[in-house]
Amino acid sequence: MKILLFLIVAPLIALALLYFLFPEQLVRMMRALMRKRARVVRRSITVDGRNWPYLEGGDPSKPTLVMVHGFGADKDHWIFYAPWMTRDYHLIAPDLPGFGENDRDGALPFDVASQAARLKAFLDALGVDRPHLGGNSMGGWIALRFAIDYPDRLRTLTLMNNAGVVGENESELQKLAATRDYNPLVLANLDDADRLIAFVVRKPTYVPARLKPVIYADALRHRELLDRIFWIIADEMEQAPLNGELDKVTVPTLILWGRHDKLIDVSCVAVLEKGIANSRAHIFEHVAHVPMIEDPKATAEVQRAFLADHP
Repeated sequence: MKILLFLIVAPLIALALLYFLFPEQLVRMMRALMRKRARVVRRSITVDGRNWPYLEGGDPSKPTLVMVHGFGADKDHWIFYAPWMTRDYHLIAPDLPGFGENDRDGALPFDVASQAARLKAFLDALGVDRPHLGGNSMGGWIALRFAIDYPDRLRTLTLMNNAGVVGENESELQKLAATRDYNPLVLANLDDADRLIAFVVRKPTYVPARLKPVIYADALRHRELLDRIFWIIADEMEQAPLNGELDKVTVPTLILWGRHDKLIDVSCVAVLEKGIANSRAHIFEHVAHVPMIEDPKATAEVQRAFLADHP
């Protein structure tokens, strides 16, 4: 009984020590465990002199699925969803320039076409041709731009709450950004984190106080660059949405959306369905802006059924 009690208590004591004394190590350990569960590993490749970190999982002999993160996110935003995909697909999820562990060079052009071109160079460097491509939010906009600019390089397109089109109704983000004096997607300080998460997801999860400085350190450290990138793409969204170019998308397209999205209104789904000839849509009634995090299993199930129709 003493041995059993020790085996139960010792790990709890170790976790408590990590939580209070070494929160950075605890976060790294948690991330490593989630990557292991997702069956992905971190890799990197040099593309045009720039180091591109990415997550890779699944059998390389199986169809390749490339997923692109959104604004202020990174490659690890796909690790909740990855376990449902890596058994049947070769999954690749990169950090885009300006985000995650990629180059934070503020002199780079961060318009969507430039990011799509850099994504193509990344795939070329990996030797990936005609993958299934998808993205969330800004990443969905980049994936959509990629499908328009490089139509012969894709097998299918999956858009998850993507930016880049204007729907019938304005979102809360559009209304807030219209004032030009407030960026709701950039953290003002650590106390602002709860407000941001509640803005993005429908049911925010609790983040322990000791872990917040570690989890949000990157967003706070690079807040000036993130603010600059946000206004670049916000201006592009206002001046050059892709509504009039949707008929240039020639690959089968899946449109996924969370009904409660405050960033990009669900009315965009009708615009995308009407504009993209070979498309289908699915609206999740219980999530908001990041379905692959809020309900990764349901998101993956819908996407897997779509991909199965386009092997």
